[in-house]
Amino acid sequence: MSYVRTFLPWIVFAVVPSAQWQWGALAGLLVAVAVIAQQRRAGVGFDAMIMETGSAVFFAALAVVAFAAPRSAAHAYSAALSSATLALIAGASLLMGKPFTLGIAKRTTPPEVWGLKPFVRVNVVITTVWTLAFVVTAGALAALAHAGQGHSTTATLVQAAGFVAPMLFTVRYVATAQAKARG
Repeated sequence: MSYVRTFLPWIVFAVVPSAQWQWGALAGLLVAVAVIAQQRRAGVGFDAMIMETGSAVFFAALAVVAFAAPRSAAHAYSAALSSATLALIAGASLLMGKPFTLGIAKRTTPPEVWGLKPFVRVNVVITTVWTLAFVVTAGALAALAHAGQGHSTTATLVQAAGFVAPMLFTVRYVATAQAKARG
């Protein structure tokens, strides 16, 4: 559930029809702000909401561009820009030594585990996989947009795969790491 909440602004943006990209960007922004507010009320610090904060910043900027210039070239590349932004946020979190998945994992893991090297290592691996998935997705979506297929069924499938593949990896990898830790 934590990953769904984390990526909810992106999901909302993806399901709004492309022709209304301004409203999709605004909806993504509103959902990102709502998720941040809900998490802050629950006591989650901003250090554990790297992806959520980055999402709010992205959707604020995209909404400004989309409403100011609805026919902007950014429209055709908005899906690629979204994945590239996710890759940038995830990659930056790795470079800062705070993999974005740590904030998500800490919500369901006892505090005594948070500082253990295997826990941190698992999150570095998971965040790396998410980062690579976002990079590949951004590249594929940019190529589709360049070919005039940026808002096609193929682009939608690429976007979905860009989330589903790392999500499946995460579930399996965590289960494997937990089993290894127990036995």
